[in-house]
Amino acid sequence: MKIRDFKLERYFAKYEFHTRHLLSSSDCDGLSLSSLLDMAGDEERRLWNDLKLGYTESQGLPTLRQAIADQYTSIDPDHVLVLSPGEANFCLMNVLLEKNDHVVCMSPAYQSLYQVAESIGCKVDFWRPDPATWQFSTETLRSLIQPETKLLIINFPHNPTGFIPTVKELNEIAEIASTHRLTIFSDEMYHHLVHDPSMRIASMSDLYDRAVSLWGMAKSFGLAGLRLGWLVSRNKKVIDDVMSYKDYLTICNNSMSEVLSLIAIRNSEKLIDSNLQKIRSNIGAFTAFKDRHPDLISFPKPKAGSTLFAKLNIGEPALAYCERLVQQAGIMLLPSEMFDFGDQHVRIGLGREKLQEGINAWDDFIARSRR
Repeated sequence: MKIRDFKLERYFAKYEFHTRHLLSSSDCDGLSLSSLLDMAGDEERRLWNDLKLGYTESQGLPTLRQAIADQYTSIDPDHVLVLSPGEANFCLMNVLLEKNDHVVCMSPAYQSLYQVAESIGCKVDFWRPDPATWQFSTETLRSLIQPETKLLIINFPHNPTGFIPTVKELNEIAEIASTHRLTIFSDEMYHHLVHDPSMRIASMSDLYDRAVSLWGMAKSFGLAGLRLGWLVSRNKKVIDDVMSYKDYLTICNNSMSEVLSLIAIRNSEKLIDSNLQKIRSNIGAFTAFKDRHPDLISFPKPKAGSTLFAKLNIGEPALAYCERLVQQAGIMLLPSEMFDFGDQHVRIGLGREKLQEGINAWDDFIARSRR
């Protein structure tokens, strides 16, 4: 398969590891290994101490799959496949799709959610939100469905806008898919990072039997370095087919990451609550920045996830402004060109403790630019 460069990841590779202020990271601060091991119970501690660095079960450590299944209401361990999140997306698209299939995908979106389908030869139409509110209309979704539509790709909580649907809206999405016999691929990497707990929504795989849901360690748990996630679906054939495809890629998982992920899942409430506290605090800090510079930036308040998508009110493309900002002030923003979504927006990451330092540097840059 020939596939375009992953623009967002290439942009991060260019700046992420030698830029002082990262204001666009989508993950939360990484937890230290010692802090995570301090949360281990007796069983996890034994598993960790007895680890042998050999091959592991291709579907995933059974104890880990049980812990994952316990996060859902209609999933059992046989419905779980443990693998890298990026690998999960790539495998699933290749298992489900063929050339000339029709796909509907949310936009803006993480590039791999639509790029793999396009590279297979599918026709992809984009479900776009109201730019004033980032609201995704279910009526708009209905209008995009065609007789040959095979797959609907959704992402809630949404990266980069921070949008989350109501329970009623999520059920409407499931109803639309059911009416048209569509498979739903539901990217739920920010699952439970909902700023108001009363707005939490279920996994699509618990609502709809033709859904495949993705979650993992990177976002909600702040453990991106484990490089581990999972697919769940009540459609066991899909899980088995993806597992067979995985044999051509990683085959099996990193045994250390599996045990560490087990510890994290069994302490999920503690880890997620800690990340939510940072996110809420950073929303306040960035809202104050917006209020200081209403002529520069505006955004609807995000409701979930660890990112927001802000409009720059400037006379140049977002990419040009971001390049200037990183070169002159050591501040990395992610321009909307990396999402194939125009050239007037930037993603702001809300999960890092040092966000305020970056905001202060941006204030200084604005002051210097105006002198």
